[in-house]
Amino acid sequence: MSKMITVRTSEDRVARVDALVAEGAYESRAAFIVEAIDRLVAQLESERIDREIVEGYTRIPSTREEDAWAEWSARESVREEPW
Repeated sequence: MSKMITVRTSEDRVARVDALVAEGAYESRAAFIVEAIDRLVAQLESERIDREIVEGYTRIPSTREEDAWAEWSARESVREEPW
């Protein structure tokens, strides 16, 4: 199910969206708005996850053994590359 929302914005913004629609970049104003919402939500979710990862490693830092294993693993991955 979908819902309609109404948003007030400047004439300049509408003109810029309309120009993108006219160029064929988007099928309609609605398609532009839906993609803009999806992109912003994905960006904010990614930033939230990044903050949680940093917080986790700050709260429970890796051990020397884990760091050594990670370094070894990274070196092995590079060594196995065919370059």
